[in-house]
Amino acid sequence: QLQASGGGMVQAGGSLRLSCTISGPTPSRYHMGWFRQAPGKEREFLAGTSWSGGSTYYGDSAKGRFTISRDGAKNTVYLQMNSLKAEDTALYFCVVDDLTTSPGEWDYWGQGTQVTVSS
Repeated sequence: QLQASGGGMVQAGGSLRLSCTISGPTPSRYHMGWFRQAPGKEREFLAGTSWSGGSTYYGDSAKGRFTISRDGAKNTVYLQMNSLKAEDTALYFCVVDDLTTSPGEWDYWGQGTQVTVSS
């Protein structure tokens, strides 16, 4: 299971840090990441990381303002979001790509945490 938290309401220019913890059995090799979906828009990839942390990658809208990181001891991945804009308002999802079964596909999705940025 993926449990995301840290969403909320913030003013434009502010920051939030999202967290996502894996509970239960985990794949032996996997990546974790974040997507978001705004009302009326398609899901958008934001960032991903290997579990070792040796590899991180970002979607265009996240580059420069968002940073993904992980704490292996806590089975937790974070998304630090700075300089937030009204257009960052969306439901944010934590995801897992199980590399042992279907590499390149985000197999598991959390329930989402709402981020609302007021201008």
